[in-house]
Amino acid sequence: MSSEHMQIGEVATRTGLSLRTIRHYEETGLVLPSARSQGGFRLYTESDVARLMLIRRMKPLGFALDEMRDLLDASDRLDAGAGLDAGEREALLARVREYEQAASRKIGELRVQLARAEEFAATLRERCERAGAEATRS
Repeated sequence: MSSEHMQIGEVATRTGLSLRTIRHYEETGLVLPSARSQGGFRLYTESDVARLMLIRRMKPLGFALDEMRDLLDASDRLDAGAGLDAGEREALLARVREYEQAASRKIGELRVQLARAEEFAATLRERCERAGAEATRS
């Protein structure tokens, strides 16, 4: 086995994803092992790890598998670069920009949700403190 290849367990450790999740992403075609060992074990490269990290970062923002697939396709085609004319390159860049804008919007929405959750926790904390203070006065 080449030192540039990693088995799925090492990839899981490095990405923080479970083996089951990595296999699911393989089944859905989001990431495919770069090779297989003679024993049939999945083998991954740094590029595969980077791809899984991109997927992992999209997931909490609520991107669907089809959106992940679309962004990965656009990124792959941009990275390959060869044979793209200026119009194709610009169309791919526009797709990536749309995802960046969507991610920024989703992050803003999450910040609002987090602020509301923090306000809620603070309200409960104050209620508990008031109740505790009243109990000690009684």
